Amino acid sequence: MLYPEENKVRTVLSLDGIWEFRFADEDTWRQIYVPASFNNQFTEPKARSYCGIVEYRRSFVVPFCLKGQRCILRFDSVTHNAEVHVDGNLMKSHRGGFLPFEVDVSGIECGVNHVLLVRVDNRINNHTLPIGNETGTAFFGSDNPGIPSVEHGKSRLQGSNLPNFDFFNYAGINRSVRIYTTPQSFIEDVSLVTSIDGDDGIVKYDVSTSGCGGPFLFEVVGEDCSIVASSKNHKGCLRIKGVRTWNPWPWEPYLYTARITYCDDLYELRFGVRTVEISGHSVLVNGRPFYFKGPGKHEDSPIRGRGVDQCLSLKDINLLHWLNANSFRTSHYPYDETMYQLCDREGILVVDELPAVGLNFGGAKNPYKLGNGEYHRSLLEELIARDKNHPCVVMWSLGNEPDTEHFPEDAYDYWHSLYLAAHEKDPQNRPVTMVCCQNDYTKDLTTKTMDVVCINRYYGWYNLAGNLEIAKSALEEELEFWRRVDKPLILSEYGADAIPGMHSIVPEMFSEEFQVEYLKAMNSILDKYDFIAGEQPWNFADFDTQQGPMRAGGNHKGLFSRDRTPKMAAYYVRERWKTVM
Repeated sequence: MLYPEENKVRTVLSLDGIWEFRFADEDTWRQIYVPASFNNQFTEPKARSYCGIVEYRRSFVVPFCLKGQRCILRFDSVTHNAEVHVDGNLMKSHRGGFLPFEVDVSGIECGVNHVLLVRVDNRINNHTLPIGNETGTAFFGSDNPGIPSVEHGKSRLQGSNLPNFDFFNYAGINRSVRIYTTPQSFIEDVSLVTSIDGDDGIVKYDVSTSGCGGPFLFEVVGEDCSIVASSKNHKGCLRIKGVRTWNPWPWEPYLYTARITYCDDLYELRFGVRTVEISGHSVLVNGRPFYFKGPGKHEDSPIRGRGVDQCLSLKDINLLHWLNANSFRTSHYPYDETMYQLCDREGILVVDELPAVGLNFGGAKNPYKLGNGEYHRSLLEELIARDKNHPCVVMWSLGNEPDTEHFPEDAYDYWHSLYLAAHEKDPQNRPVTMVCCQNDYTKDLTTKTMDVVCINRYYGWYNLAGNLEIAKSALEEELEFWRRVDKPLILSEYGADAIPGMHSIVPEMFSEEFQVEYLKAMNSILDKYDFIAGEQPWNFADFDTQQGPMRAGGNHKGLFSRDRTPKMAAYYVRERWKTVM
């Protein structure tokens, strides 16, 4: 799916701004801002924890000057499920809260007001991704997270957001809404695959179009506006002499532009010439071993919740540069497309993750018998269709922390089918991973079959809490196991909560001093092994979670506070990443 672009033949009309809003059990409309989660925009407790249907409404007009154009209403995401009505007519239903969808509104009358109504369902359960807990027990509602407990009165919790995951279930129209236009004969999709041949770059391209046919031209344009290659065929292979490759920061992430004209339509797509492959214990980017260093992230900020904020995104990229980071994982869902565009320009590598989090019911229920496989695959296909051309995207993550221990054969069958689908659907055939939770790794049949082993480990925090010497031994013992698997390994999560401003002479849990000592301890073990391909501390910044006895105002594992103030750990990591390559 092509991102909306405004140029001399295409128009983009933003519908962002103040909308009308109401909960399904209300008659009165109130004002709300889009894009942003609804949870924090109002003052009553109901809005914060509401679980059910909400409605958004606004009027819009398509100007007379666009008459005869193809008009598409585009939602960058609606969390989690949506119905779109125009003038009382149901136009589209969409399932899934982190990927875009479109509605063709070409048939509506130009120059008159139309009413757009969006019904949003934020409920999560065993058949959504991410997974919601249907037992009446929140993720941190018992001593054994994710495993239902028998509690008197638990049925009274029904009607609340009960995530089976450790981040707040922010919902609503979290990303931009636009109407964009194209000519009736238009460019539908573009797929690019790049490679390097000596000093030259190779660009394989495939452009699909819709319409009556007509002149076609594919051009590759450099940053100096020079045309470096061109073809009149819809599909082909072009050579760029003396290519300038796209390289991760701090090297140059050079971007070319694919300029495509078809009949009266025009589309320009920025791309980079780069390669990604696995060789032994290494992930190679442009043939050079790459070491992933960068904290996991969330789309999360005060007031907006998960609502997109491009100013905040730019600030975060600059803070990643300040940390000497070069990558992050989109934990635990696909991010807004503008963040990927920033990463393309800034040379930050992205592990692109699906919202498959919460499939970890322990021994109480088999998550692979819930019938989510087909839906999971459809989200994978949507993700690849959206992000396939971004040079910053170097790996697909199928999901985060599933149960691979209690049902090892079922887990393997489920995840391996998705692994094969990712390689089948991705034109660039990027590496594929699935992020493993703290488990009995000797029983795990799945993680070792991925192209890159990604493990989340909290020795010294949730496990062996506070005892860093024993925690180091436990991590070293496990890494000896993975060394024999003979694949690159990324420690994709590890960290300790630190309440901002909490200090202790003797480093103890929840102090900023302990967070630093924890990271030093784990890193000292990573430094012993040559098959480690990356370190991604959890987390970039503190983030909001469902309230519970393990969370005092959210998750505080951030290197930065939620408002992006650095903790002591940020300075430690910054110094370490100056030299770790």
